[in-house]
Amino acid sequence: MEFLKRLFGVGSEGSGAKAKDRLRIVLIHDRTDISPQLLDSLREEIVSVLSKYMDIDNDKIEIDLDRDEKAVALVANIPVLRIKRGNVEMKD
Repeated sequence: MEFLKRLFGVGSEGSGAKAKDRLRIVLIHDRTDISPQLLDSLREEIVSVLSKYMDIDNDKIEIDLDRDEKAVALVANIPVLRIKRGNVEMKD
């Protein structure tokens, strides 16, 4: 019985959240013609840049693309835990 639970993910923590994230990525892709891989790369780069200047809550980041008849907008909800002051190296 334990084998079946592991096979189908019954009772595993976070499986619902993972499924929700996957569904959101598929829906974004359908709406914007952006591949899930490109969206993941975009997310990683945004997080990388922001992490230089602030501590962020990686588990609660929400990034979405909204589309209307004329444009596509990147909408991001990124919880900031702390702003880094004075420890940032600026590079050209």
